[in-house]
Amino acid sequence: MPKSSKKINLRKGKRRLPKGVIHIQASFNNTIVTVTDIRGQVVSWSSAGTCGFKGAKKSTPFAAQTAAENATCLLIDQGMKQAEIMISGPGPGRDTALRAIRRSDITLSFVRDVTPMPHNGCRPPRKRRV
Repeated sequence: MPKSSKKINLRKGKRRLPKGVIHIQASFNNTIVTVTDIRGQVVSWSSAGTCGFKGAKKSTPFAAQTAAENATCLLIDQGMKQAEIMISGPGPGRDTALRAIRRSDITLSFVRDVTPMPHNGCRPPRKRRV
């Protein structure tokens, strides 16, 4: 079979994104900021761990702020003007990550809390006997 000379481009070029969705997942141990387009395909992401924080420092509000700034830097280059924010999780970096995004040049259409809440879901573990 003859090989086709078509080159496969793995990295996509700069896409113009006027609108997107920013997902903030704030757990007790880490804060992950993911930016997607409207269809849900990931454009860029950052977390407190990738920003160089280790151990207990990952769960601080400052680490969440740094992660949010890193994720939004790439967006401004791609021309994103408007974004929706989905926040999930009970971690300490929730508000700080939101404030960091507010400071950037992106206008926010809405902020939604999508933390999963059980409607009396799982049975709790048995009472501890000491």
